[in-house]
Amino acid sequence: MDIQIFRDMVTKKPDGFLGRYGLGDKIMQTGGDLEEAVEHLRVAVQLDPIHVASHFALGRALAGLGRKQEADAVLKVGIEAATSGRSNGGGDLVPEMQALQQQLR
Repeated sequence: MDIQIFRDMVTKKPDGFLGRYGLGDKIMQTGGDLEEAVEHLRVAVQLDPIHVASHFALGRALAGLGRKQEADAVLKVGIEAATSGRSNGGGDLVPEMQALQQQLR
């Protein structure tokens, strides 16, 4: 989807999880402002604390900004959500999240 679609979703429903996650992720995919991506992804994680992909995306954005400790903490929570069975999936992202954690150290 076009980034503008996600921007419109956030404008219409600022507390909508899907719009926030989609916009943050799309910003990163298009090489946009990582600070803006972090802003949207933080909201997404707050709105749905067990959505593993949001944690992974936020961790990647924070790592891209050199905020390694924050990224590691976010990834840890996402991995825990995936492996504890609290989330409806996301287990397939765990190896990538663990690999990113290793890169941060």
